Amino acid sequence: MKSTSLAIGCLCVLLCAIELPLAAAGPNVVVIFADDLGYGDLGCYGATKLRTPNIDRLAREGRRFTDAHSASAVCTPSRYALITGEYPFRQGLSKPVFLKTGLVFDPGRTTIADVMKNAGYATACIGKWHLGFGKTRPDWNGELKPGPLEVGFDYYFGVPVVNSHPPFVYVENYRVVGLLADDPFVFGRTAKTSIFPEKMGIAQIGGADAAHALYRDEAVGTWLAEKSVEWIKSNKDGPFFLYLATTNIHHPFTPAARFQGTSECGRYGDFVHELDWIVGEVLMTLENQGLADNTLVVFTSDNGGMINQGGQAAIRHGHRLNGELLGFKFDAWEGGHRVPFIARWPGNIEAGSVSNQLISNVDLLATMAALTRQDLSEDEGPDSFNVLEALTGNPEQPIRDHLVIGASQATHLAFRSGDWVYITGKGGGGFQAKKVGAHLFGGPPALRFAGQTNSDMLDGTFKQGAPDSQLYHLGTDRSQTKNVVREHPDRAEKMRRELEMIQTRSKRRS
Repeated sequence: MKSTSLAIGCLCVLLCAIELPLAAAGPNVVVIFADDLGYGDLGCYGATKLRTPNIDRLAREGRRFTDAHSASAVCTPSRYALITGEYPFRQGLSKPVFLKTGLVFDPGRTTIADVMKNAGYATACIGKWHLGFGKTRPDWNGELKPGPLEVGFDYYFGVPVVNSHPPFVYVENYRVVGLLADDPFVFGRTAKTSIFPEKMGIAQIGGADAAHALYRDEAVGTWLAEKSVEWIKSNKDGPFFLYLATTNIHHPFTPAARFQGTSECGRYGDFVHELDWIVGEVLMTLENQGLADNTLVVFTSDNGGMINQGGQAAIRHGHRLNGELLGFKFDAWEGGHRVPFIARWPGNIEAGSVSNQLISNVDLLATMAALTRQDLSEDEGPDSFNVLEALTGNPEQPIRDHLVIGASQATHLAFRSGDWVYITGKGGGGFQAKKVGAHLFGGPPALRFAGQTNSDMLDGTFKQGAPDSQLYHLGTDRSQTKNVVREHPDRAEKMRRELEMIQTRSKRRS
């Protein structure tokens, strides 16, 4: 469908001169996709132990959403949802991918970058890719294709996997930056030494010393900001679409020196401060280039905050990563996937407005198609809803009546219907609560450690006889303290059947 739709788009441009002003009439678009930023990690969402003036400014000048969700509580599948407009569970995606994984989707399928490129936009992905390279696995010593350039982006620069895993290099378009022919990658050797205990798997790949030398942990955020600013300036004369996927605030927490010690909740908060600075650099560039009024900026996160070592330290300082929400990254509970979502487009989005409307990052593809006045076929962004009206119109007029969200365990899906959420299993579906203790993170069980409670849990373990599924009314119990599946069996069964139907077919509403 991708090649057909692009061909039709090109033919329309050739045959219909009236369509030529389409792209010029639309705004530039910048999507800033933060990594592991929780619902409680920003000042405008209630944080008090850190400061986020630039992101808070976005909220003052735009619309802040209180019921926005990532389509997965895990990084790779969440990115898949944003790029393709499809629920990741349809492709069996529930876990992150690493350095030996090929591109996780068919490059022939329509992506958000294709949609924008088809409308005449210059397109770039800068930052964390984390969707694999190559047909079966990446050739780190050769061309990394298919990759971002095969799925609609004109330019790519960034971190190919994740900042806690090898190969700890930058990639620009098809190749590793700084890689030398006489100093290739070699599997089975230590990639680089690290002072950060939260870096994992560093013995899988080695060599490429020159390429590794260019990758300095505390300079990644600064370099991604510089690359974004540079690309915006180079494309200021035409409509552009920038997908900036930061490594902030995924562990290890490695902010530049200027941000270290600036928050009241340790390196975790300092890394959020650097993220806020990155957003500020983008906003300042838009203003300096005279582009701010004609640019839609969307800021959100790939999933909720994670209770790793840095997260636990932040909690000890009194910071609530996910606010009052239950759970963390990887979980089907709200803390795993309810995320900040802010949109600003001066003159089109009401400044200072707040919406509690249900939306998701999977909706961005259909929304960009609507923004650029394009129709989608049934297999293009099949789970993506056009929420443009939620951004620019009535903040409370419902568009979505349901949403499906994945956890790191494929057995666990969260199904929203109105204010109700049904979860297809016990616990959060991420790290099993009984295992999140000294063995994994050097701390007590996650729920108790974070001051969270749930009626089916006791000291981080399941109560004997706890139900096999969960039901919560988020309108009255957003913190999910009491599972009411036994009190409302008919509703739970109805939602279970509805979820089964959605799993076998898409239900996109344009």
